Amino acid sequence: MFFGPKVDLTPQAFREAFERDGGTVVDCRTAGEAAGGMIAGAVNVDWMAGEMQRASASWDKNTPVYCYCRSGARSGAAAQFLKQQGFTRVYNIGGLSSLR
Repeated sequence: MFFGPKVDLTPQAFREAFERDGGTVVDCRTAGEAAGGMIAGAVNVDWMAGEMQRASASWDKNTPVYCYCRSGARSGAAAQFLKQQGFTRVYNIGGLSSLR
């Protein structure tokens, strides 16, 4: 049985947290994937191309960061990386299809 990647927030919990606290929403897919549609206001940072360290260098480490991708796997890896870099409020919100 497949259980998929660990998601930190359900779609509803993400919406509530974002409305309450704001933050940065990060689409961890490739630019080609993101061209097919993104969450409004999200920034595209291609996890597979190694763009996260450069992109996150100017982000406040105490501001919430919500990561998503196609299935939740890349966003999970990106969230873990950001936590290792000292970001305190990072959430893997899973795959785009479940968020829509």
